Amino acid sequence: MMASIEAFEASISSITIDDFAGRDRPLVIRGLVRDWPIVKLAQESDTAFARRVSELDNGTPVDTLLIPPGEDGRVGYNADLSGFNYEHHRVSLTQGLQRLAQYSREHSTAGLAVQSALIPSCMPGFAEQHGVSFLASQIQPRLWLGNRVVTPAHFDEYFNIACVVCGRREFTLFPPEQVKNLYVGPLDFAPTGAAISMVRLDRPDDPRFPKLREALAHAQQAVLEPGDAIYIPPLWWHHVASLERLNALVNYWWKPVLDGVPATYSARGFLLHGLLSMRWLSPAEREGWRHLLDYYLFDSSDPVAHIPADKRGVLGQLTPELAEQLKQLVLKQL
Repeated sequence: MMASIEAFEASISSITIDDFAGRDRPLVIRGLVRDWPIVKLAQESDTAFARRVSELDNGTPVDTLLIPPGEDGRVGYNADLSGFNYEHHRVSLTQGLQRLAQYSREHSTAGLAVQSALIPSCMPGFAEQHGVSFLASQIQPRLWLGNRVVTPAHFDEYFNIACVVCGRREFTLFPPEQVKNLYVGPLDFAPTGAAISMVRLDRPDDPRFPKLREALAHAQQAVLEPGDAIYIPPLWWHHVASLERLNALVNYWWKPVLDGVPATYSARGFLLHGLLSMRWLSPAEREGWRHLLDYYLFDSSDPVAHIPADKRGVLGQLTPELAEQLKQLVLKQL
């Protein structure tokens, strides 16, 4: 039995961004967006929800995955990892909804998933009645829409609030240290853009993945209804299963602003640079670099306390000017 994700009831007006600052555990917020008009339409019927989305749709093509029958709606690789198990298309939201209606009438097991559609681009009128007041206006919402589709465990390096607006979704989350038990696929060749786990959570005894049961022992799970939201901290692995014939989710990704400097640089680049520059080193060299990285980046102690503040150079307090200087130094090293 998996642990339940911590949950509480709240409305948008009772939440502030400070409620998530520094929080390193996931959190379900029941009813956060239940007052959104589009959520109320979804609770009325799938047809009412789909009609409103089509009214808001301006026809902009969005990324859409078509998963053939026999794949259980799972987004992933083909059998030999030479490609993916879906067709990628660019269609309007209305066209996607029409295909979903067709699948429903035919009782087809084919899957369809609209992926990360930037809402201001495809539904520019959405924000007028559907906002999250505690998030900065430049944090733009994205729409994820489809039928009974499963997205395997993957991580984002952003803070994430995801709001279920139609149907139900089951979230299974794993803390970052469980990466060692999730059998992650290639970093640079993944169906969702982010590296994904290659396991199926419903097959814990698959002999190819003997450490999966250990990951499941540390998993947390929750089912979200229309109007519910979930906060997912950076680097938490999340497996998402859509449970109904029509499901939709709106999410917001952001990074904090530190000392006036937006945290816009991707730490994923640091990982890739490490693969390029450190992975081939001898065990002794890698251990030496591990100590340096711990000292300057990961230990809680202050590595520059003994240096006068005006002499700390790139180790000093981050400013926009220093951020640009560091960026140029990194580019030179590459």
